[in-house]
Amino acid sequence: MKRMLFLTSSACVLTLALASAGRADQVDYTKYGDYANYGSAEDGSSACSYANIDKKDYSGKTLKVISNAVPVIGEPTILHAKQFEDLTGAKVEVVNVPFGDLYQRIMIPFQTGQAAYDVMFYGSLWIGDFHNFLAPVPEEYLQTPGMKDVTQNYKDVATWGDQMVQYPVDGDRNYLKVRADVFNNPEMQKKYKDETGEDLAIPKTWDEYNQIAKFFSGWDWAGDGKKHYGSAEITKRDDLMFSAFIDRVAAYAKNPNVKGGFFFDLKTMTPQVNNPGWVKGLEMFIDAKKAFPPGGENFGLGDAIFSFGGGQSLMEYTWDDPFIQAQEKSSPIRNKVEAAPLPGAYEVWNRDTKKWDKFDTPNAPPYITWGWTSAVAKASKNKEMAFDYLCFFANKPNHALDLQIGRFGINPYRNADFEAKFWEDKLGWTPNVAETYVKTLSGMDKSTNRVFDLRVPGVNQFMSILANGVSQAMAGQKTPQQALDNVAKQWTDVVNKIGKDKVRDAYAKVVALEDQGR
Repeated sequence: MKRMLFLTSSACVLTLALASAGRADQVDYTKYGDYANYGSAEDGSSACSYANIDKKDYSGKTLKVISNAVPVIGEPTILHAKQFEDLTGAKVEVVNVPFGDLYQRIMIPFQTGQAAYDVMFYGSLWIGDFHNFLAPVPEEYLQTPGMKDVTQNYKDVATWGDQMVQYPVDGDRNYLKVRADVFNNPEMQKKYKDETGEDLAIPKTWDEYNQIAKFFSGWDWAGDGKKHYGSAEITKRDDLMFSAFIDRVAAYAKNPNVKGGFFFDLKTMTPQVNNPGWVKGLEMFIDAKKAFPPGGENFGLGDAIFSFGGGQSLMEYTWDDPFIQAQEKSSPIRNKVEAAPLPGAYEVWNRDTKKWDKFDTPNAPPYITWGWTSAVAKASKNKEMAFDYLCFFANKPNHALDLQIGRFGINPYRNADFEAKFWEDKLGWTPNVAETYVKTLSGMDKSTNRVFDLRVPGVNQFMSILANGVSQAMAGQKTPQQALDNVAKQWTDVVNKIGKDKVRDAYAKVVALEDQGR
C-alpha cells in the first residue's frame, strides 16, 4: 500500500511511499524541482526524519535564514526550507546573498546586537570572528545518529574550544583529480617516456605535476580535434585563489618534524608566509602558468570546474566540484577520472633549524580547507526550531540525495559517505573511480600532518592580503620573495591592530588541530 502526504504548498508535494513488508518510507525531491534523476532515499526513524519532523508544530512562527546565492548551498537551503515549512507549518524566510557579501551581511547584525537571522550558512573559516555570537549545539542534537557519524575532522572544524558551535552540513578538502584514461593510455605513456625519459604516472610531487602538466599542454591528447591543456588552477585573486596557493605551499612548508604553526610561529606570532617553503610554493605556482588553458591566469573556481569537468584540462587539485562535474551523467569524461592525494615534496623547510629537511617519500600534508557550515545565532528567539531545521537539513535521506547533486556544494563529511558502494549504486560510478575517490578522501582524516584554515579574527583581511601578494608575483610585478615579504609585513600590521594575544589565542586552536596526534 502507499500513503501520500500532501503538503500545504500547492507547488510542492512530498511523497513518502510506505512500501510493503518492513521497507522504510522513501523520500524524493521530484515535486520540488528538476530532481527526478536522483531517485529516492530511505527516511529512517531518527529524531529529524521526515516522519518525526512532521510531528512538530511551528504554525505561526517565522524562521529567518541567510545563505549563499543559488545554487551552491543556497539551493539546498531553499529546498529544505520549503520542506520544513510544509511539514511543520512554520514560515521560513531565506535570504540568498553572493559570497562576497555574505560575511558582512552576517557580521554587521552580530556587532550591532540585532537578531537579524536565526540560522546562518557560511564559510567555516569565519568561526574565529563568529564564535562569540553562536549558540552551542544542544546535547540532544549531538546525540543524533547523523551527528555521531560525522568524521573527527569535521567535528573539529565545527568546534571552538570545547563546544560545537557550528552545525556540520558539508565536508571539504582539496585533492588531486586526473584524467585516468590519459595516464593509462599506452600510446601516451610511450610518448611521454620517449620525450622525457620518465614513466607517466599520477604525480607524487609538485615537480612531477608541473612537468606532466606542461607536457600535456597545447595539443590534442584527447583525440577530439581540439587543443587541450595540462592544469586548471584557481588563479583569480578574489575567487578562492588563496586556497589553491596553500595547496601548493603545504608540501614545502608544513614540516612533519615541526610543531607550533604553519601560518605563524605560535610563540612569537611571526608570520611564516615569506619563509623559503612558502616562496618555493609560489615559484612552482608561477611555473605552472605554462600549462594553463587560455584565460587560465584568471580562473575562478567555476572556470576550473568546467575546464577539468568538461575535458579541457588533464589535472585539477582543489574542491570536490570539478570531480563531481566530471562524473555527471552528461559529462564526456564520465568514469574516465581518478582521485589522488595532493602532490608533495621531497624537501621541506624547517623553520626551527633554518634548513631544508629531506624525506624518502614525498611530504604531502592534506589541506582540510574551508567548506560550508551552518549555525544558530545566540540571539535567536527560535533556537529549538532553528536546530530542528538544521537537523532536518542534514538528515539521512536529505544528505544522501544532496550528495548526488553537484551544484548543491554538499560533499562527504560522514563516515558512511566513504563507502564506495554508495557512489557505485546511486551515481553509477565504476568501482575504480569510486574506490580512488573514497580512499583519497578518507585517507586525509588519518593524517597527522595536516593544514587547517586560518580560523582567527580578521581571517578575511589575512587571506585578501595573501591573494594580493600572490597575484602580484603571478603577474610579474614582484618577485616571489618580494611579494611574500610584503604579505608578511601587512600580516604583522593586522595582528598588531587586532591584538597579538587575541589572534594568538584563536590561532592556538588551529595549531592544536594541526598538531593533533603528533
